[in-house]
Amino acid sequence: MDKIIEDVKDYYGKRLRTKDDLKTSACCCAEGPSAEIKAILPLIADEIKERSYGCGSPLPPLLEGMTVLDLGCGTGRDVYIASKLIGESGCAIGVDMTTEQIETAAKYQEEQRRRFGFRRSNVKFMQGYIEDLRSIGIEDNSVDVVISNCVINLSPAKEKVFREIYRVLRPGGELFFSDVFADRRIPDHLSADPVLRGECLGGAMYAEDFRRLMARTGWADFRYMSTCRLEIANEEVEKKVGSTEFSSRTVRAFKLDDLEDICEDYGQVARYDGGIPGHPHYFDLDDHHRFFTGKPMLVCGNTASMVSGTRYGKAFKVTGDRTVHYGKFGGCSPEKIGEAAGSCSCR
Repeated sequence: MDKIIEDVKDYYGKRLRTKDDLKTSACCCAEGPSAEIKAILPLIADEIKERSYGCGSPLPPLLEGMTVLDLGCGTGRDVYIASKLIGESGCAIGVDMTTEQIETAAKYQEEQRRRFGFRRSNVKFMQGYIEDLRSIGIEDNSVDVVISNCVINLSPAKEKVFREIYRVLRPGGELFFSDVFADRRIPDHLSADPVLRGECLGGAMYAEDFRRLMARTGWADFRYMSTCRLEIANEEVEKKVGSTEFSSRTVRAFKLDDLEDICEDYGQVARYDGGIPGHPHYFDLDDHHRFFTGKPMLVCGNTASMVSGTRYGKAFKVTGDRTVHYGKFGGCSPEKIGEAAGSCSCR
């Protein structure tokens, strides 16, 4: 485990200088950023962007005034984007174990403050391990949103990571991250390969093991936002991984104590009012829950909690409670996006 950590430090601290040094496309963005994020990117220093190795765009909406924690922040691109989105009243914290990365991120703190027109900086960078956030002083129930961009796969102790995330999130808080997943378990000898690990393939999570891990660490339900198949485009790496298929996925989960392990029907209806900035016509809770503005939708108990017991509750009205149970929630199919009959995930 210690060797894997040191190999990753070496890969990101000394071997990679820019995205051009990557051997595959696994650690590159697989989906375009939102219009809101696109508007911020020109304000981010070039060096920060050139040394960003993310595989998604894990920044949810409604961040103003929030405390946002980025696990494995690297040179700080997503921390600084979050800084602009949360405003001066919020706080963006970046954690990374690699000295070279965290030093690059921190040296732009004052410059980014000026670029954003803030009177004071609202970011903080901390060198440490995402498996042990307590050791760097991040307290229980102190964070509103945890993000991570293609980093958790690098950890050799993922269960510790997800337990720590659950610990530091406030009740109703959100985990929103992008990472690399595999369609099977990666053999130990490949998982420990320094290049495969550094390219975000050796530590890719087998999707079913990820589901089990989430259940063990307190997350009764989670949702995929998007899934994109990755092309390796490197003959040497392809020869090592064989027929294993990899995908970049963005995941959303909430710290809620009333979630159940399957979708249950309580006859609840949710209506979105269009009030989330950047989402005037519809809001996607996940890859098969699209709430059209003003249109009521039957939802399971978990979905009702996600849109009412979190910061998104200000934009939703949920009718009904859990007084009467009607059995397992039906209509669990991505093809039913937005239908009044309802749509929930079945994993």
